[in-house]
Amino acid sequence: MSPSSTNSPSPSGGRPFLPVRIALLTVSDSRTLDDDKSGRTLAELISGDGHEIAGRDIVKDDIAAIVAYLRARIEDPKIDVVISTGGTGVTGRDITPEAFKQVMEKEIEGFGELFRWLSFQKIGTSTMQSRALGGVASGTYLFALPGSPSACRDGWQDILRHQLDSRTRPCNLVELMPRLMEHLAGA
Repeated sequence: MSPSSTNSPSPSGGRPFLPVRIALLTVSDSRTLDDDKSGRTLAELISGDGHEIAGRDIVKDDIAAIVAYLRARIEDPKIDVVISTGGTGVTGRDITPEAFKQVMEKEIEGFGELFRWLSFQKIGTSTMQSRALGGVASGTYLFALPGSPSACRDGWQDILRHQLDSRTRPCNLVELMPRLMEHLAGA
């Protein structure tokens, strides 16, 4: 089958699976680990796919607190990816994208675009309220998903599961990890 004849990435049996270490962040003023359905959904899906949960935390809807959390995870060499849930809408308390943009070196525009395109097929024009985004900072991938379990499921199963699987062809984010810090090589 040619690459143009399929709409979804295909895992290649000849390549090894390389688990990545993922920190999970729920942004919420009201959730606890016990009632955080979105964080639990992500944790179950991610670990079910063979990746390591490198931490699961809740941070209040506060830009400084989110930025501090992200910076600490970015500086931790044991964390490859941070995925957050919550705070990506348009209300006054939804400030996750603003916090992410303070630490990102590069935005992965295609992640937010693809998330909204896939979401449109399920929830219609309501998807325009989502400001889901992805990016990179100091060699760590950052992804911000909406706060509903179904949005987390869609973001993981339809996008991130494939891009964080080293076997996905024609390409994936895992194979780029060794090159994410090239801009610092000459510094």
